[in-house]
Amino acid sequence: MSVVNTNQRQKIVIVNTGCANISSVRFALERLGVEVDVSDDKSVITAADKVFLPGVGTASAAMASIKQKELVATLQSLTQPVLGVCLGMQLMVDSSAEGGMNNTSGDIPCLSLMPGHVARMEANGLRLPHMGWNTVQHSDDELFKGIPQDTYFYFVHSFAVPDYAHTLARCDYGGSFSAAINKNNFYGVQFHPERSGEAGAQLLTNFVNL
Repeated sequence: MSVVNTNQRQKIVIVNTGCANISSVRFALERLGVEVDVSDDKSVITAADKVFLPGVGTASAAMASIKQKELVATLQSLTQPVLGVCLGMQLMVDSSAEGGMNNTSGDIPCLSLMPGHVARMEANGLRLPHMGWNTVQHSDDELFKGIPQDTYFYFVHSFAVPDYAHTLARCDYGGSFSAAINKNNFYGVQFHPERSGEAGAQLLTNFVNL
């Protein structure tokens, strides 16, 4: 496995979106030997070398929290590498059908860091949520450096971004969907790298080393 480049100390910030998986992402990064801050302070986020956008739950609840913290414009202005994880990836596109209990329209505006729409998965008879280990096929990219094709990653989700122009990696569960997306400095992964063993650690290392 590649190791984190510690020649220069980086400022790694996890955006405090109010979601429950922040601590697991932080612990996974700390195991790689990097120092991590969890913050919703705009100046701290803007000054970071790398930014993580985590998330679990519904898009409506997560976007409400981000708006309440007045972080939308800050996240949209970032020019350093940003990695969205699970729901955090889904928040990077234009909109989501995952409205949650309190939204009847189901069309939630997201961060618009790249084009795209999150839709309920067409699992073709398979059980939802898509939960557990599944293989990923990726483009030859720095984020997946040292990770063979058809490596297993851990997923938990019922909504996904369809396979499209900004897909960086894809997975199949009753049909193909985006396992990772990218535009410019914004990256997102639908799976949980912090729960994906050595492959997930490799991907986190690759991101920190970008």
